[in-house]
Amino acid sequence: MFIIPAVDIKNGQCVRLAQGDFDRVTVYAENPADMARHWAQKGAARIHIVDLDGSVAGLPKNAAIILDIAKSVSVPIEVGGGIRNMETISYYLENGVSSVILGTAAIQDEGFVKKAAQAYPGKIILGIDALGGQAAVRGWTQKTSQNAVELAKRYEHCGIQAIVYTDIHRDGMETGVNIEQTRGMARAVSIPVIASGGVATLADIDALLAVTDCSFYGVIIGRALYTGAIVLEDAIKKTLQTSSHQEEEKHG
Repeated sequence: MFIIPAVDIKNGQCVRLAQGDFDRVTVYAENPADMARHWAQKGAARIHIVDLDGSVAGLPKNAAIILDIAKSVSVPIEVGGGIRNMETISYYLENGVSSVILGTAAIQDEGFVKKAAQAYPGKIILGIDALGGQAAVRGWTQKTSQNAVELAKRYEHCGIQAIVYTDIHRDGMETGVNIEQTRGMARAVSIPVIASGGVATLADIDALLAVTDCSFYGVIIGRALYTGAIVLEDAIKKTLQTSSHQEEEKHG
């Protein structure tokens, strides 16, 4: 399971929102690229980048910063926010971004998402953000009547790399990851699932690693890393220890 630091960008700064509320912003760094480099140097094997301004506008707003990050870190970056057409996907993937995240488009244009997954197999991630099990779009500003799990099932077997499943109520609140809903998503689909939203302490990492009837591709951590509630190296160490222990059990 990958430990994936989040770098959210708003007005050119590295920020965290509380429950996706654009009026509840905390700025953690003036330069998001410096923050991404910091996490890479601390051992992150992957970094999650979100263009918050782009997610609302429907087109990239911080692309120059994102490409700077792509060029300056040696680890893969996944990017979401305002990616609604093939031109934007191509632009990012051809300039150093490893994977792009499609959220709003997953609900509003199924054909486009499947076309993108076929054109760039293993490079497209579904961003499914949920309020009470229902998907939300446009930077979480609009709730829909679409059930999150049913939405995910529509994209089985079309080349999707992973699903980032976020519990909006918990995101940025450090109230604990929603194990049951995330587990429900992981059990319902064959697409690898990345847990997101509410990770507060190393106990949340332990809880995800303790799930035995499914596995998680990764977990995104935001505010808890920035406040120091979780030390990145400690979280990575836990995943490595669990992986090593599981291998030992497998081979007797």
